[in-house]
Amino acid sequence: MGEYSKALSSYERSLEIRKIALPPNHPDLASSYNNIGSVYDNMGEYSKALSSYERSLEIQKIALPSNHPDLAASYNNIGSVYHNMGEYSKALSSHERSLEIKKIALPSNHPDLAKSYNNIGEVYRNMGEYSKALSSHERSLEIRKIALPPNHPNLAASYLNIGNMYAEMGEYSKALSYYEKAQEIFQKSLPSNHPHIALVKRNIENVKKKM
Repeated sequence: MGEYSKALSSYERSLEIRKIALPPNHPDLASSYNNIGSVYDNMGEYSKALSSYERSLEIQKIALPSNHPDLAASYNNIGSVYHNMGEYSKALSSHERSLEIKKIALPSNHPDLAKSYNNIGEVYRNMGEYSKALSSHERSLEIRKIALPPNHPNLAASYLNIGNMYAEMGEYSKALSYYEKAQEIFQKSLPSNHPHIALVKRNIENVKKKM
């Protein structure tokens, strides 16, 4: 509901009880810190989000096997905060650590792997490393084609991201064809007033002007 201060006080109350009721490195404590981190993240309070996510990770490292998917999720969250803070090299190493764990813990075409490649691609994009970004987004797309139904919005998001890379690289006809694929799926899978539909329409208009 976007009522972050209320969410925060509920999660903090939950944490207080868990600290009394549970051993100090119980996974449920990690879950509380993770939830608190996600609220701070949504509030744009990135340094507070980061310290909560890192506290969660510390507990998980003690409480869980080293390749548990929850550790991957924590590294992913930490990477996303660093990304939002503009600390791209730190974001990249966190996302890559998350990916390493997912490769061990999950089947090779699991959608969470696609999410990691997507996140790595977006970090490279912000670093201006478009060819690396492109290959990460292409890897994400390959997995999503196998793992998801043909009209899933995440598939469209991959087409959109690849289109963005080609547009950045000045390859406008390739960008256009990926944008059109994204548009087709978004129109089938999202409500007509969804911002993604307007976004891809704008991108198509922009690349057509440049061709």
